[in-house]
Amino acid sequence: MSATALVALERNGARGVAVDYARFVAGLKIGPDAKRLRRNAAGRLLDTHPDLTVWMARPTRTRLADLARTGAWSFISWCYLERILIPDLDLLLTKTPGDLYTEWGQRNSNDVARVADVARRFSWSANWTRDVSRSALALVCLWSGENLDGLNDDVFDAFTAALAADAPSAGRDARLHNQARAFSLHQACYELGICARTPRKNRPAAATVAETLEALPQPDIRRVALRYLEMVATTLRPSTVLLRADSLIIFGEYLAAHQPGVARLEQLERAHIEAFLVWNHRRPWRGWLARDKPVAASVSKRTVVDLRCFFDDLAVWGWADRPPRQLVFASDIPRLDRPLPRALPPDADRDLMAAVAALTDPFARHGLAILRGTGMRLGELLDLELDCLWDFGVRGTWVKVPLGKLGTERTVPLDEPTMADFDAWMALRGTQRALIHPRHGQPVDFLFVERGRRLSAFRLRAGLDQAVTAAALTGRAGQ
Repeated sequence: MSATALVALERNGARGVAVDYARFVAGLKIGPDAKRLRRNAAGRLLDTHPDLTVWMARPTRTRLADLARTGAWSFISWCYLERILIPDLDLLLTKTPGDLYTEWGQRNSNDVARVADVARRFSWSANWTRDVSRSALALVCLWSGENLDGLNDDVFDAFTAALAADAPSAGRDARLHNQARAFSLHQACYELGICARTPRKNRPAAATVAETLEALPQPDIRRVALRYLEMVATTLRPSTVLLRADSLIIFGEYLAAHQPGVARLEQLERAHIEAFLVWNHRRPWRGWLARDKPVAASVSKRTVVDLRCFFDDLAVWGWADRPPRQLVFASDIPRLDRPLPRALPPDADRDLMAAVAALTDPFARHGLAILRGTGMRLGELLDLELDCLWDFGVRGTWVKVPLGKLGTERTVPLDEPTMADFDAWMALRGTQRALIHPRHGQPVDFLFVERGRRLSAFRLRAGLDQAVTAAALTGRAGQ
């Protein structure tokens, strides 16, 4: 660097940064003119903004204009790489990165290679592997000031929140694309043992009972309901407690709309319950399922059963905050039709399973065959673990069916075709890191895992629809 250029940079109050950058530029394998342009660009920015931390606080659009005017993006990129500055997400998503991510990848080639190795094991495409192992990894590390081994679950949670709140200048597509890349990077970090949990995609964390009950309109009833649900949570499953909370909210919403004068349980009379039973029988769907159709009979029945349990428990426990007398009776609970399932005729079963065997999706092909051969429920199949097969010698091989809808375990004998489907899937599954079980929170080697993620029922249902169509099977109504 010439003496004139060095003096020009030093007089702006950023001597250390200026000198270090000049030395860095001097070592680049570029021509003298290119070196001079980079030094002069840095000088122009420092001449106007000697304190770079103050410059970083300026609005994103203003900084973009400063960079366009001075041509100092290479200098700012160097500051990010040297961690002299920590970039904000809004600028990173709005400014074309240039060589920033490439240079970061060259400085952290081992981290890039580790993520790319996971991508190959997950059979990601070449483009997605590059997006995640280079662009996404560089972006998250630069933004957080961490290297790969520092990207824990808290960093990814903060990054996801920042995408939603701290990048107003970035377009919707940019935010969604980077959210998807960060999700895959989180997967890779879990597989590498850096993160303790797998990422959640488009699914918020489950609400607590107290958070759920915020939707109950009457404060006095809400207080009693929360105390009640905390009690029954000692014996009921969390999902059952939340369903009961939802039933109480439905009752509270009905009171607010049709009986606004009722604010406490002591005010309830049988007439209120009778009117609610009539309304509940034909009430519309709520929430994200909302549509102009009555709820299923099983749903309206569950609400009545939960309400009766609530009132009966309060009476048995002797709580002061309760209705003055019994309000819901066994005769109020709707009766459901219980038709016996119809078995497939032998020829339809034969044609359907032949179509299943021809499915291109191996999960649907083997999963549907295992369902048929074992009689398991869908949820039980998806919860199977790698050690689910038990060899009983002359009695053959049996599958251990995990806790399911009925909360019981059992074993089921396997015939040779079903055993062959188990073997075929295990050969395709490969090595996967154990995933956290949502019920007990312990790591489990689930059988049906692909690319580091548990498989869902969607592909099985889609495969069954394809097989039914291919086998030309129709019902009485032509469906």
